[in-house]
Amino acid sequence: MKFLKDRIPNIFLRNIILAIALLILLFIIISFGLKIYTHHGQAYSVPDFKGLTIPEAKQIIEDKGYRYQVIDSVFINDMKRGVIVDQNPPADFKVKTNRTIFFTINAFTKPKVEMPNIVGVSLRQAKTILETRGLFVGKLLYVADFAKNNVLKQKYEGSEIQTNTLVDKGSFIDVVIGNGLSSQSTYVPDLFLHEKNKALQEITNHYLNIGAVIYDESVKDFKDSLNAAVFKQHPTYSEKKRIRLGSFIDIWLTVDSTKLFTDTLLIQTNYFDE
Repeated sequence: MKFLKDRIPNIFLRNIILAIALLILLFIIISFGLKIYTHHGQAYSVPDFKGLTIPEAKQIIEDKGYRYQVIDSVFINDMKRGVIVDQNPPADFKVKTNRTIFFTINAFTKPKVEMPNIVGVSLRQAKTILETRGLFVGKLLYVADFAKNNVLKQKYEGSEIQTNTLVDKGSFIDVVIGNGLSSQSTYVPDLFLHEKNKALQEITNHYLNIGAVIYDESVKDFKDSLNAAVFKQHPTYSEKKRIRLGSFIDIWLTVDSTKLFTDTLLIQTNYFDE
């Protein structure tokens, strides 16, 4: 104050300068306090919780200072029950401590759905109807009948199943199909580089049965299985090769790019040599 009195004799002006100084000081104190309270600048990458159970994820969450909440569940047949299949925020997203991580887990039990009626429709229609209920076409059983490629019976686990019967969602329904009273055949599809679901769909679309589905040593977890592609099939593909309707096709899948790349070069080389 003596410093201000000596240099600013006007008391009104001194008070204004003092008030401004106090406001600036107060602003600095409040800003500093807020930074400490909100952990300003202390944002961390969210870990990848997919594939972990809730108890496994909980330990990581507590160590990181996060919170969690399970908000939904789905059912994936090929995945371990109770594991996390999705999260929000996603992995590597920057968040501060005390943030809630929302999880979707794989359900412990399969949900039930009513079996639709697919008798009397074409195989393609039957496939669409089943998929709307979360069901899939299983084995194709061909019998001599004039109703070519039409569904004659619907079967579940070896027995005929009635419409509206409750079955596990994700189940495979076998269908008995007419082959037109003759020995019918179809072309072998080219499944190379197809991901699993697309390959299985192509097999069914060609009126063939899904045989063995084999993963090589590069496929180590569920995520790998989703990204795996076909690198070998039996019977092998050929433009003119035909096999009987209902025959089985085996596929081998990998995430090893060297296998896929090598086979691609081999196919291209054979093509140009021809």
